[in-house]
Amino acid sequence: MDMYDVIVVGAGIEGSSTAYHLAKHGRKTLLLEQFPLPHSRGSSHGQSRITRKAYGEMEHFTVMMKEAYNLWETLEKESGRTIFKKTGMLTMGSADDKFTMGTIRCLQRHAIPHTVLDYNQMKKTYPMVEFPRDFTFVVDKSGGILMADKALMSFHEMFRYYGGTIRDGEEVLEIVPGETVELRTATSRYRAGSVVLTVGAWATKVLPKLQVHLPIRVMRINVLYWKEKVRGRYSPDKFPVFLQENASNGYAVYGLPSEEYPGLVKICLHWGPEVDPDTRDKADDTWVLNTMKKYISKHFPDIEPEPVISETCMYTWSKDENFILDHHPAWRNIVIGAGFSGHGFKLAPVVGKVLAELALNKPPSYDMSPFKVQRFRHNAKL
Repeated sequence: MDMYDVIVVGAGIEGSSTAYHLAKHGRKTLLLEQFPLPHSRGSSHGQSRITRKAYGEMEHFTVMMKEAYNLWETLEKESGRTIFKKTGMLTMGSADDKFTMGTIRCLQRHAIPHTVLDYNQMKKTYPMVEFPRDFTFVVDKSGGILMADKALMSFHEMFRYYGGTIRDGEEVLEIVPGETVELRTATSRYRAGSVVLTVGAWATKVLPKLQVHLPIRVMRINVLYWKEKVRGRYSPDKFPVFLQENASNGYAVYGLPSEEYPGLVKICLHWGPEVDPDTRDKADDTWVLNTMKKYISKHFPDIEPEPVISETCMYTWSKDENFILDHHPAWRNIVIGAGFSGHGFKLAPVVGKVLAELALNKPPSYDMSPFKVQRFRHNAKL
């Protein structure tokens, strides 16, 4: 039976970052993944994600994002790949929109370069969109695109470079806690001093087997691509990434310029039907498509209001939208990373660093109180 310092279960972006940090610090590390790599069954596939520094509603993430940018740059240098493309991020809302006003205050407090625009200024800069005249618009100049596939590939590549081992196509069937933790797959048994569980949507299935029941749920997200009426109208040099928090019936909408597919713009609803991760394709997403068609028609006159490509990913949504980064309540050598709620990718380098620290029983680099399992003690069975 192979023995490791740490085994990380789940080779999505959070687990891969964790494994990378562990191997980089000389720990014998195994990264286990249930599906053959690369795959599109989880939450880390695809070519692009939005990133930004300002988190007006959750300012502890703004603090963490400062280091995340530095760590992404380090990974770029190590791998030789361009992972980040700066475009700026546009946010908009009415004068009483808490997200927009909170974003402006956060940008100001943390001295993050930004520009606040009124309607006329916005239209001069971004004539290809249409929003109410009484809206306030703000551009976080640090925002942009993370090349998701390249980021994941780079973590895997550098993990191996630092001596790590990846075993894909091996679903963990049993976790046996103890002074050392034993993992059983269909083909092998492994032991480790510590285990980190970064299993994405499958946290809803894995954690209950370890007597941890958290208020998290899995949603299927439609990743939609829309055709430009005029080719190049929404290219990255003309149009930024954007996020409108209260866009449609209280749901957020986000988008990226035409980057992945020539002539197609990625604009998606930040919500979706609740699903079982093993049967996600059965979900009825008609209401999502109808909502987004209306949104595109209303706000993006230079885009055809019918999606050309529809892909899917999953969010594992925690009740308060904060992550779960903590030791198991009973076994400190089992570490949980879960509930990334659709905004964990950009923070992955810091999440991986913190989970590695927890696995090694080192003092974490950040205040972990927002991420504790125990915050759910009133509505979670532990």
